[in-house]
Formats: sequence, C-alpha cells, structure tokens
Amino acid sequence: MAASTLSEVARLAGVSLATASRVLNGSSRKPAEEIAERVREAADKLGYIPNAQAQALAKSSSGLIGLIVHDIADPYFAAIARGVQDAARQQNRMVLLASTSGAPLDEKEAVAAFAARRADSIVIAGSRSVRPGDKDGNAQLAAELDRYCRNGGQVGVVGHPVAGSSVTEGYHVVEVPNQELAASLALELAGTHHGDFLVVAGPEGLLTSDDRVRGFQSGLKKAGRPEAEVIRTGFNRDGGYDAGPGLAARIKASAERLCIFAVNDVMAIGITAALRSEGVWIPRDATIAGFDDIETLRDFRPALSTVYLPLEEIGRLAAGAAEGGSVSGSVKLRRSTEVPADNPA
Repeated sequence: MAASTLSEVARLAGVSLATASRVLNGSSRKPAEEIAERVREAADKLGYIPNAQAQALAKSSSGLIGLIVHDIADPYFAAIARGVQDAARQQNRMVLLASTSGAPLDEKEAVAAFAARRADSIVIAGSRSVRPGDKDGNAQLAAELDRYCRNGGQVGVVGHPVAGSSVTEGYHVVEVPNQELAASLALELAGTHHGDFLVVAGPEGLLTSDDRVRGFQSGLKKAGRPEAEVIRTGFNRDGGYDAGPGLAARIKASAERLCIFAVNDVMAIGITAALRSEGVWIPRDATIAGFDDIETLRDFRPALSTVYLPLEEIGRLAAGAAEGGSVSGSVKLRRSTEVPADNPA
C-alpha cells in the first residue's frame, strides 16, 4: 500500500497543510490542542509516517553531528570518535564522519558538506598546522567555519583553534595540556636515564607535535639535562618506522644508552618495530616512550611508557559542552623505559 501523504492528513483533519506540518513535524509553533489532536487522529487513521527531513526543517535541527579526523584507523582518533558518538547518543543525534589526512583544504570541504546537510554541530579533531604550505587551506577552512557558525552552527575543536578563525559565538576549544604533560614525562625519565635523549617528532608546524617537543625540552632543562636532539618524520606509525633504521645504526654504534621520546604512541610503535627488525631490542639496547596511551597499547610488548590522555572524554567535551573545557593527563612509566639491572647507565 502506498504511503499516505501529509496533504491527505491535512485534508482528512480539515486543516491547512502548514498546520498539519507544524503538528507532525515538531515545529515550535503549535496550533490549538483540539486542532492538533484532530491532525494526530487523521495521521493515525491513514498510517502516516513523518518525514525525517521535514522534521529537521520544522525544528531547525537535523539531528546530525559532523566529525572530522585525520585518520579513523589511528587508535587516537578512534577513541575520540567513540566519545563523540557517546555525546551524540545522549543528544539523540547521529554522527557523520570525514577522514581528511589533516589537509586543511580537505577539512574545509568536509565542513561545507556537513553544513549543506544542516549538521547541528561539527567536531574537528587532529593537530592544527601552521606550515607555510597550509596557509591558504587554513584561511579557507576558517572562512567556512565562520560562515557555518554565523548561520547558527556549533563547532568544537580539539587542542588548538583553527588558524585565522575569528568567530567566537558557537565556537569552543577543548584544551589539551600537551606541553605541560610532556615536561612531566621528561622529568620522570631524567630521574632514571643518565644518557642522551632524542625526540622523534612530526613535521615542524604541527602544533600538537611542536607543543610536545617544547614541553619535553623544558622538562629536561628543569632536570638540569642538555636539550635533546630532534628528528622530524611523519606524524604516524609509518613515520616512526621510517625513522627506525637510522636510530638502530646510531644505537649500535654507541656505547651509551639512548632514550627516545616519540611524540605519539603510534610513532613509538613504528620505531620499536623497525628497531626490532634491525636486531635492536627495547629496553635491552635502548628505551622509548610515547604519548596518548592509546587502547591498543594493552597488547604491545614491551609495555610502552607514555602519557595518558582521556581521549573519549575529549570527544565527549568537543561534541557536548558548548563552553568547551580542558582535560588533564598523567605520566605512565612502564617496561619500555626500565633500565636493565646490568646496565645502570
């Protein structure tokens, strides 16, 4: 049997099409209760099913949250996405997902696509970039976000504001103390490791990576230790793996133990895998620490020292708290930074 139309309901109830729509699609403009009841009875009699798109138009709400991440396969972003999904469930909303590899122009296109679908809010997770090559993309992304917010949209950004964005209404940032936590990690490691430190970071200009490098260096300085050498690679597992062979050669050539700080866990995992393939074992030959405490570390050996961040809570705050907020974290020292008893250096 063909589905009934709103026009048929209006005709049976003896009201205008607009009145029937206000009753059945959830508009804030309500007719008298006697008329509303007549419309509902007509809808029940005809078996009318309200249209979701029409309800969204009537309520000025689509029931959608747009989520933009760099890489959904990365456990860091997967955990944040779970938090966003939790917040969406509490709000009776659905999540639309875009994975952009961190390119501001691709993020801009995702914002435009979500705006076209009338998403109620948008969450952007992932390190902001101030690299020269991203300047134009940042400007276009900022303009698209400003336009979206001026039209009533809500935006939650994890970590740092989007470069160049000027809007304040409907825009909030969930602050993550990357610099402070990296400094705490350096202080802890300096208490047991007496050799050199080396930092494996993402490309210069990625703000999250740069914050963690800056914090680690400040922690070493506070501990009275020299600044660590920094090498740059991809801000992902493959980037860490690519850095591994060079690190392995360096470790083999030196009698002094090296402590490596990778600015995120997936980079640390990549480095450790590459070292192992070169016959260098953690923590026998060197030590390593990461950052984020992603869920997959439960199955990683040796257990990785890292900095814990409440990733799901970050997602919930970005998607739910209109005023933004901040989170805290803690240092987790594990097997990967233990010093073997026969090699106290």
